[in-house]
Amino acid sequence: MSDIKIGLIGGTGLGNALSETEGTRHEVDTPFGKPSDAIIETNWSGLPIFFLNRHGPGHLLNPSNVPYRANIFALKQLGVTHIIASGAVGSLREEFKPKDLVIPDQIIDKTFRRAGTFFEKAAVHVEFAEPFCPALRRILVETAAESAPSSDAGFSVHTRGCYVTMEGPAFSTRAEALMHRLWGGDLIGMTAMPEAKLAREAEISYASVSLVTDYDCWRAHPAPAGDAKPDPFALLNEIMGNLKTATDNAIALIRKAVEKIAQTPDTVRDCPAHQALKLAIWSDKSGISEEDRQLLAPLWLKYFAG
Repeated sequence: MSDIKIGLIGGTGLGNALSETEGTRHEVDTPFGKPSDAIIETNWSGLPIFFLNRHGPGHLLNPSNVPYRANIFALKQLGVTHIIASGAVGSLREEFKPKDLVIPDQIIDKTFRRAGTFFEKAAVHVEFAEPFCPALRRILVETAAESAPSSDAGFSVHTRGCYVTMEGPAFSTRAEALMHRLWGGDLIGMTAMPEAKLAREAEISYASVSLVTDYDCWRAHPAPAGDAKPDPFALLNEIMGNLKTATDNAIALIRKAVEKIAQTPDTVRDCPAHQALKLAIWSDKSGISEEDRQLLAPLWLKYFAG
């Protein structure tokens, strides 16, 4: 059995596309409730794959209501060591075009309604300067380079980008979009946080593939010709029209990345994230109750030995 187990978290587009994946269904319970959906265990290129639909059956969970802690904890309980996540995003840059894919390297967190840590009864401070695992990102970047789309494919893969995570569920105002650009944001989405931070607390390597569906509202749509009235649904129509293409492109990239991991497992076997808690527990461990230790045992119990 492989010591590398890969979790795939499917967001808007990818979640629906992979929701019919055949395999073993794991109905998991956690100290934080049930995850968004049953986790489907299957196999790609000889590696165990655990697929989770972030927004649940029928896409009923909006970004603020996704049970992020339960999702990550459940994957940890199943032994997942690496997560490749996906999600639809808007573009804040002219060069990041609709239907493109982006492998982001930074995050700005603007969420405020979501529980952002597993450790509510201890002071645990993980290092998070690089929010995406460099080893797992390298695999995705190399895969993108090796299978670069042709000039007539209609999309590109960008190997860096700053993802601004907003609370939602409404999209940005134009003033907010312009502010996000001034901050250095390249993408705007609603689900990368606290997911990435919780994965780090769980010592799971985490990287993401973002699916660009539209230019965010900073970029005005062309005025209608002649006497035609402006389309009040132009942005939403653009998003839905581009999502299917971006989803198909993302699935192809992720499948090839998994194949590459299967061929060169040592490149991701010792990711920095796998020791994220080694120096992060600042509380006096003797003061943490046995009940609290056991409650979060899959995350930190190994650091209480001896």
